[in-house]
Amino acid sequence: MQISIGANVNIGGHVQIYTLEHDPNALDFGTKGGEVVVGDRAYIATRATILPGVRIGEGAVVAAGAVVTRDVDPYVIVGGVPARPIGERRRDIAYELGYHLPFQ
Repeated sequence: MQISIGANVNIGGHVQIYTLEHDPNALDFGTKGGEVVVGDRAYIATRATILPGVRIGEGAVVAAGAVVTRDVDPYVIVGGVPARPIGERRRDIAYELGYHLPFQ
């Protein structure tokens, strides 16, 4: 399975992104999964968890500690366990991230 990350995406520390998980109903406890796609200018905050097969829309925000079990629409802010919409982000964002090493 694959993880696709768009342009100008900010991913916080200790974020977990999974493309496979065990199927508790499988006779052999096998795995199932799906590709994870993160759209341009999305922001995934610290300690968020993204489960297999999820799409994070363009400009969407995943709050710290959230567990994302289903797709997040563009420019929607989600939080909680499981993640639910808690707000919206403005649609006219146009920044470009300048990456650097921490504490520089």
